[in-house]
Amino acid sequence: MKIKLDENIPASLVASLTELGYNVDTVPQEGLAGSDDRTVWAAAQREERFLITQDLDFSDIRRFRPGDHHGIMLVRLRNPGRLALAKQIHEIFSKENVQNWQGCFIILTDLKLRIHRPKTL
Repeated sequence: MKIKLDENIPASLVASLTELGYNVDTVPQEGLAGSDDRTVWAAAQREERFLITQDLDFSDIRRFRPGDHHGIMLVRLRNPGRLALAKQIHEIFSKENVQNWQGCFIILTDLKLRIHRPKTL
């Protein structure tokens, strides 16, 4: 799975997710730090990457319908410090079968993991 970390996600996850076998890049690595959401989204889609972000601009499931993109995870922790974010995301990617998340809209909170999958006909 190819992953793009938004600039509000700890860069320390690049190494830990890469160790788990994922192809990871970041918005800052690509020179997109400070870019608008549309630019970040377009880059993730062009590169067929699963986007991980805390940005609530990506929270509208009607705008980011499952199946219309390569996948998105919105992380909403009560205390979203860098260590807590890195720990929670790494833990989920270590335990879950994330290969099945392509095209899904995922919401990760302190207590829940909600997976919205593409509708099948």
